[in-house]
Amino acid sequence: MARIILGSYMVRYPLGGMMSWVLQWILGFRRLGHEIYFVEKSNYSNACFDPVKSVMSDDCSYGIKTVSALFRHFGLPNRWCFVDSEGRYHGIPRSELESIFQSADIFIDMGTHGSWSEEAEKAGKRILVDGEPGYTQMKMKKTLDIGGSLPEYDYYYSNGHNIGTSRSSAPTAGRSWRPVFNPVVIDLYPFIPVDNNAPFTTVMNWQSHEPIQFRGHTYGQKDVEFNKFLNLPLLTDTPMEIAVAGKHTPKNRLIDFGWRVRDAIDITLSFQSFREYIQRSIGEFSVCKNVFVETQSGWFSDRSAAYLASGRPVVLQETGFSIHLPCGNGLFAVETANDARDAIAEIITNYKRHSFWARELASEYLEAGTVLRRFLSELGI
Repeated sequence: MARIILGSYMVRYPLGGMMSWVLQWILGFRRLGHEIYFVEKSNYSNACFDPVKSVMSDDCSYGIKTVSALFRHFGLPNRWCFVDSEGRYHGIPRSELESIFQSADIFIDMGTHGSWSEEAEKAGKRILVDGEPGYTQMKMKKTLDIGGSLPEYDYYYSNGHNIGTSRSSAPTAGRSWRPVFNPVVIDLYPFIPVDNNAPFTTVMNWQSHEPIQFRGHTYGQKDVEFNKFLNLPLLTDTPMEIAVAGKHTPKNRLIDFGWRVRDAIDITLSFQSFREYIQRSIGEFSVCKNVFVETQSGWFSDRSAAYLASGRPVVLQETGFSIHLPCGNGLFAVETANDARDAIAEIITNYKRHSFWARELASEYLEAGTVLRRFLSELGI
C-alpha cells in the first residue's frame, strides 16, 4: 500500500464537474488499496468562487462545506486539507499534514501551480499531471525563455497522449512527457435508461482563460472552435443543448441557431447534479479548446469519460485522441459539423448498440483501476 497525496483544486471552484474530475483519481487510488489524501491552497487573493452568490472572494466557507460533505459521503472524512489565504489550515491540521508529507510515497500535482513544492520535497516522488496539454507546455517554455524557473518533478505526465511526440506541435519545455487518461470509476456512473427525446448535451466554459500567444500564433479556447459547429442543430432533428458558463457567451446567437442553452453553474452545483445531468442526456456532443485542437495534443475529456461510463455515446471534436481510443462504436471523433451530424444520426439509428459500446469502451480503456494501476506501476509502486 502506498501513501499518496494529490494536490488540485475543488474548494476554490466547488462545482460538480471539477469535483468529479478529482474524485475519480481519489476513489480510484483508494479502491486499489492505497492511502490517499487531498490538499489544496488558496495562494492568491479572491481565489474562491461561491456559485450561489456568484462572487470571487477570500471566503472559502462554501467550498469547504461542499468538499467536506463530499469526502464524508465517500467515506474519507479526514483525508483533505485546505489552506486559506491567511494561512489557516482546514481539515487536516498543519502538524499532522507535515507528518503525512514526510512519509508519503508520492505527491501528485494536478493544478497546484507549485504551491506545495516546499512540502512535496519531503515526499518520495513528485509527479506533475498536466490537464491542459499544449497550454501548459507553452507557459512553461515562455517562463524558461525569459530566464524564469519552474517547480521540479521526478516525472511528468499529460492528459494529452500526443505531447512529446511528432503528432503534436506543442513544445515539451525540455521535459519528457508520459501519457495518462483521466480515469473514471465506472460504478459512480450507473446506466439509467434515457428518454428517446432527450438531447445531446455537454457542460462547458465558453472561455476558461485568456488566449495564449506562442511563436507568433494565438491559441484560444472553446469560443474559437464552437463556431465550426454553430449550425449543427440546423442539420439534425435531435435536440442539441449546452450547459455553458462564461460572461462572454453569445447566448442569443446560440439560440438563434437552434441550441438549447442552460446555465452550467446551475447544472453543476454538486457532484450529484452533474451526474444527473449526464444521465438525463442521450449522449454528449462537445467541442474542445482551440489549443488542444491546433496542437493535436491528443487530449480526451474526463467529462466525456463520465458520459461513456454512463452508457451515453460521445461525439467529440478531434484532438488526435482517435489514435489512442477506438472510434466508431460509442465514441466518434469529428472535425466538421457534417461529421457531427452523421455521427449523431448513426447513434440515434443504432442507439442500444452505441450505448452498450460507450460503457464497454470506458470499462476497457478508462476505468480507474486499470488506468491508475498502470500509472503507479510506471512509477515503480
